[in-house]
Amino acid sequence: MKIARIDLWHVSVPTPAPFHPSWIPGFPQTANRFTLLRLRTDDGIEGWSAGPAMGRERAGVGDLLGPYLLGERADDIPSIQQRLREMSYLGWRLGWIEPACWDILGKARRKPVHELLGGSGGRVRLYASTGEVKSGRDRIREVEARVREGFEAVKLRVHDWTLEQDIAQIRETREGVGDDVVLGVDANQAWRVAVVADAPRWDLDRARAFCRAAEDSGFRWVEEPLPMDDYAGLATLRAETEIAISGGELNSQGLPEFGVMLEKQCYDWYQPDAVFTGGIAGTWRIIQRVTEAGFKYSPHTWTNGIGFAINLQLHAASPSRESTFLEYPINPPSWTVEARDALLVEPWAHDRGWLTLPSRPGLGFEIDEKALRRHGTHFFCATKLRMAVHAVRDKGLAVAREIGAARDARLAVRHAEVERQLHAGGDPAMDALKLEVPKA
Repeated sequence: MKIARIDLWHVSVPTPAPFHPSWIPGFPQTANRFTLLRLRTDDGIEGWSAGPAMGRERAGVGDLLGPYLLGERADDIPSIQQRLREMSYLGWRLGWIEPACWDILGKARRKPVHELLGGSGGRVRLYASTGEVKSGRDRIREVEARVREGFEAVKLRVHDWTLEQDIAQIRETREGVGDDVVLGVDANQAWRVAVVADAPRWDLDRARAFCRAAEDSGFRWVEEPLPMDDYAGLATLRAETEIAISGGELNSQGLPEFGVMLEKQCYDWYQPDAVFTGGIAGTWRIIQRVTEAGFKYSPHTWTNGIGFAINLQLHAASPSRESTFLEYPINPPSWTVEARDALLVEPWAHDRGWLTLPSRPGLGFEIDEKALRRHGTHFFCATKLRMAVHAVRDKGLAVAREIGAARDARLAVRHAEVERQLHAGGDPAMDALKLEVPKA
């Protein structure tokens, strides 16, 4: 189970038409871009994961991954988490890498990850998550199209300059589609992006007025109505309105940050995305804390087919599965299932707004090698030999040997400890899922 090889690709999948994400005003997106990772163990098991990207900004990340991850046990989740934490000290947020180890773990144990987490298979309900701001009849037609496809619930986007414009959009949509459709709305205020065009900035007064209008129009939830770190404002908003308030998708500091939000009661529905929040183990601990506090969990999934798979596995095992919908990103003709899941042999196709959970071991998907060659550019490969050659060139033979010996000694001690735990009936991977209970 030792990580013996690391490969990275820049991936760019063209969208069938320009996509205008509500969260980046003025930016016509023409491709779904992400960094693809493959970990391969010394016994040949492969684990995959992916991190969303704007372009090739992770071109140098391999220089960190090789020294930090090669030789680590893929099933030693606590050590993997520690290595990723150490890399964050240098400015890299790499929690999206950890799910590749769960992919390996599931394949080694011949179980899908949701079963490792205690799930039991079956199906999950989806809501159609739109991504563009549309006006008038176009928005109503979009909702009607998703309803005809079988979705019970649809999420809209608002991003106009005035409160009156945003309220008019949701009222018009409700009047146009009737009362039977479950509607939510995302304001995208948690992580405001104004890199191309300027973007509206909501304050508490505007958020309060909008949430009350959404409630009056029969909307089920309002997502991200204030900045992600405005804990006091979010808590006040939730206390002063009746509609469900949701968010948390890009809060990347893990359980400590979510603990603060839970203590202040910022949200009704918490939406950590394991790609951003710190991986599967860290997100599972958040889910436990959210559940214990009496709130609901429903993950953000808007990245790519691999990111969707990661969060699908968590949602499938969560206590909130039966009482919430799972986000299903779809915004034709630009953001289609084919573009979202282009690297997968079998896209995550829904059946009348439901998705059957995968029985395939690991994260539940298989990479389409032809699609990867078409859309991906391989830019990094690390093996023990390659890393040794690089170290000698960079540090000189004597220093490289000294560093290698110290690292090998650390790994030997840790691997022996893991073996002792396994023989004694322990399991480091499962232990990583447990909440630490503070001592009185």
